[in-house]
Amino acid sequence: MSELGITVKKAEQFSDWYTQVILKSELADYAPVKGCIVFRADSYAIWEKIQDFFNKKIKETGHKNVYFPIFIPESFLRKEAEHFEGFVPECAWVTIGGSSELEERLALRPTSETVMYSMFKKWIRGWRDLPIKLNQWCNIIRWETKATKPFLRTREFLWQEGHTAHATKDEADKEVMAILNIYKDLIESQLAIPVLVGMKTENEKFAGALYTTTLEALMPDGKALQLGTSHNLGQNFSKVFEITFIGEDEEEHYVWQTSWGVSTRLIGAAVMVHGDDRGLVLPPRIAACQVVIVPIPYKNVGREIILDKAREVLEKLQDRGISATFDDREEYTPGWKFNHWEVKGVPVRIEIGPRDVKKGQVTTVRRDTLEKVAVKDEKLADTIIEMLEEIQSNLFSRAKEALSKNTTEVETYSGFKEVLSKKGGFIKACWCSESTCEEKIKEETGATIRLIPFRKEKVFSDCIYCGKDADQVVLFAKAY
Repeated sequence: MSELGITVKKAEQFSDWYTQVILKSELADYAPVKGCIVFRADSYAIWEKIQDFFNKKIKETGHKNVYFPIFIPESFLRKEAEHFEGFVPECAWVTIGGSSELEERLALRPTSETVMYSMFKKWIRGWRDLPIKLNQWCNIIRWETKATKPFLRTREFLWQEGHTAHATKDEADKEVMAILNIYKDLIESQLAIPVLVGMKTENEKFAGALYTTTLEALMPDGKALQLGTSHNLGQNFSKVFEITFIGEDEEEHYVWQTSWGVSTRLIGAAVMVHGDDRGLVLPPRIAACQVVIVPIPYKNVGREIILDKAREVLEKLQDRGISATFDDREEYTPGWKFNHWEVKGVPVRIEIGPRDVKKGQVTTVRRDTLEKVAVKDEKLADTIIEMLEEIQSNLFSRAKEALSKNTTEVETYSGFKEVLSKKGGFIKACWCSESTCEEKIKEETGATIRLIPFRKEKVFSDCIYCGKDADQVVLFAKAY
């Protein structure tokens, strides 16, 4: 394969493959500041598609978008000790403004609970002010000391963070699950990535939360990737920030709160799950460009006729709401263009040559299967729409099959370690609910409990670690 293409195999050098795909597909580039990336046009277009889908869903349920400052006073973070403890190692601090030292350090937003809740205290007076259901799209700064990887772990990334306040725990519980279900719909229906949903353990929950729910996906290298979380914060923050309201009973109460978020990590997950040795493979619903049209003139015979037909095809597709582009660059050969657009993961390629013009057809090539099919001109738009849906469905089915094949049930710790070292993936095992066992397994193997399934499963063995009676089935994995 030429150096313009991908030069390593996904199955053999996964990390290098991922980096090459990100750079050569022009999704991102490394920024001058270490640990940061530039989101190029194609990756930001994916993020906009995610925004469009999610905004529609949350606005239908009464949420509103807002924006809060990136600067958070250190005293705000210190008010919630557990929260502060969890984030202080990753905080980036501003200590000088202009030429003057600040009286108080300002953290560059590692998350916005504290700055937002200082305003909730100001805005909430009585039960009629509730619920407050806010969301913001913003950047986050976490000064990672681990090895960074584009989209998955960078010092600055993009996300949405939702924050709500409710009169009762029941309302907050319903909010947590409603958002989790929207996330599941987003990730599975748009990104074509199957996810497992459940609860985090006490050790793994968000700092300061009452409980955390999570969406976990499996990557092709056998590691899990957390794609989103939805937290019930209980009254922990409302007590610290004194967010109270006068209820219908005319008594003062603390509000119940939730927070939830997904990030541009979703883009990295889509690259890893669907990409192949040729490059990126994009699900049509998140692809900025769904179809690329490549003319194939033969020694300039009938060139204008071919180009005219390509323009007609482009217009026909765009009129049907299909995102298409026409690559009429003369300085590149058709073969070079094929490789270029395959690396970029465009779902469908349309080739138009002299023979296609003569027969009143075009040749289509699916990016997911590389299957070539001749399609008559009069059926083109309908066929492409159908093909895009087939690609979307096929990518999800392939990923779901991989998830199933790489989820293993084990009954012994020796079996656990063997599966982890030789196969990876999710390991379904029984656990006694003691955090000591959880911590020991993490210390000895690097695997963590990724989630406790919502639907309680029948215990099928003793605790995987200590051998005592187990009381629940959980899913372990090594994770990013």
